[in-house]
Amino acid sequence: MTDTPDTGAPGGAWSFATAREPAGFPAAEVEGVPGVEHAGDRNRTLCGIRGRYLKLFLHHFQPRGLASCRTCRVLAEAAPSRLCGQERLHDLLLQEADDGPLRTDLLAALRRGGRIALWITGPAKDLTRFHSRIDRMTQGAGPAAEALTAAAVAGASVTLARVEDTGRQYLVVLSHDGRARIARGAADAAPAASPGPSPTAPDREARP
Repeated sequence: MTDTPDTGAPGGAWSFATAREPAGFPAAEVEGVPGVEHAGDRNRTLCGIRGRYLKLFLHHFQPRGLASCRTCRVLAEAAPSRLCGQERLHDLLLQEADDGPLRTDLLAALRRGGRIALWITGPAKDLTRFHSRIDRMTQGAGPAAEALTAAAVAGASVTLARVEDTGRQYLVVLSHDGRARIARGAADAAPAASPGPSPTAPDREARP
């Protein structure tokens, strides 16, 4: 997952509120009733029709579409907006990261709209090798590296997030113990040692 701020708002202003988006729902049609599109929600439409009667489409439900179900339209437009990646990571760090200077600076960067260059979950061993950039971190690298090593030895998965902001990059390591470790380095920092040839990156699961 990557999340780049949209600075196209009037005056170039960016905030969590301006970055939120309307809730999105898959479009669906009821078998035997063509020409009316509904908003899907897991195993049923927003208006209550169960999934076994539905045919899902690859596009999203358009509340103002001429063929849209009126009930689904009202419920879709009233649904809560989706939080941007910056706000979701910000709220996660408030709960899962210990208070300290690195957390304070990263929270401020996210409130400014710092770019989330990476946010994925996968095997700790592979993510450490291909995606962590732990060798480029100059602050907080020790605890982050220890969390990665412990998860790799245990054969566990971790979640990594990398945020870029005003010449700095932050690494967030969320391991199986539920606590987030934060490290920081210069955005253009060179690795401590030159890596060997890069093999094909591992399969990985993107974080919503």
